[in-house]
Amino acid sequence: MKKYLIIGSGFSGSVLAQQLCENNIVHVVEERSHIGGNCYTEKDAETGITLHQYGPHIFNTDNVEVWNYIQQFCEMVPFINRVKSIYQNQVYSLPINLHTINQFFKKDFSPKEAKSFIESLSDTSIDVPQNFEEQALKFVGKDLYKAFFYGYTKKQWGCEPSELPASILKRLPVRFNYNDNYYAMPLQGIPRNGYTEIFEKMLNHPNITVTLNKKLTAEEIDFSEYDHVFYSGPIDAYFDYKYGRLGYRTVFFEKFTDEGDFQGNAVINYADQETPHTRIHEHKHFTPWEEHDKTVYFKEFSKETDEKDIPYYPKRLQGDMEMLEKYFEEKDKLSNITFIGRLATYRYMDMHHVIAEALETAKQFQ
Repeated sequence: MKKYLIIGSGFSGSVLAQQLCENNIVHVVEERSHIGGNCYTEKDAETGITLHQYGPHIFNTDNVEVWNYIQQFCEMVPFINRVKSIYQNQVYSLPINLHTINQFFKKDFSPKEAKSFIESLSDTSIDVPQNFEEQALKFVGKDLYKAFFYGYTKKQWGCEPSELPASILKRLPVRFNYNDNYYAMPLQGIPRNGYTEIFEKMLNHPNITVTLNKKLTAEEIDFSEYDHVFYSGPIDAYFDYKYGRLGYRTVFFEKFTDEGDFQGNAVINYADQETPHTRIHEHKHFTPWEEHDKTVYFKEFSKETDEKDIPYYPKRLQGDMEMLEKYFEEKDKLSNITFIGRLATYRYMDMHHVIAEALETAKQFQ
């Protein structure tokens, strides 16, 4: 029987713990006061509404293995995320689809007509897009880019879209039909009782010990006590920022409680630069199978991550990637430790990517 230390209790750490605990001793250390990382949910004391405390999480995947795995720990209720965007006092559907195009340009295009029209707006001088802005201009042209991407992106990332990699925009399709499902994945849902139940069940095993409210630095880890260590925190923090801090954006929220229904939808983006928040999420709409007289909604704001903030989104600008190479070189010198998850590998990863990576990693140590 081996002994493993896992730092972090989000999906990376919790899946690893669940997979490794049967014939091993597992100690999970979490710096926050709760398990589940940014996927943590809890019932609002006043309204009884399940709150996504760190922002909306809609599980979506094309990985059947991951879909089947997660349902061992919850009932996944089908859920379609139909995001809206407000630009200059008009409400539009996202991703950009045939309804968005016709509404924005005051047309009644058929799919073929819309496709030809959007192609005519494309910046044909851009062969291979080198950044976010070029990717958008090549895909949808100047007007749609300015309306739905420029202001929102600048607020979200805190820099000009031309400074961001083109890969960020590849997650946002353009559709020439009336499909307003935000995600293209075939399997989509939200756990009936919230995400926290999943983590509680994953970590509920006599061979798993969980320690909350404890932040372990590299110097504090006693490697002699464990057969292997798994680290899911920020890679630059592990090395005490010896080459500098990697760029992350973080988000923070203003919470409001109201009667009835505030906005009639789970998520509405605010595309105008002049509006300080990036979006509003109204949490009762994530559980349409429930009925609530009151409502809770969060205004979401984006900012640069400082020492006291929780990092959310890796920026991956050129300077970040050069710094990351140095941290990877340090990591590769180490033995007996595996860096796993979004923060430790400095990649944007959805929940299903994180789970798949953890399942694959666990196979090497079972």
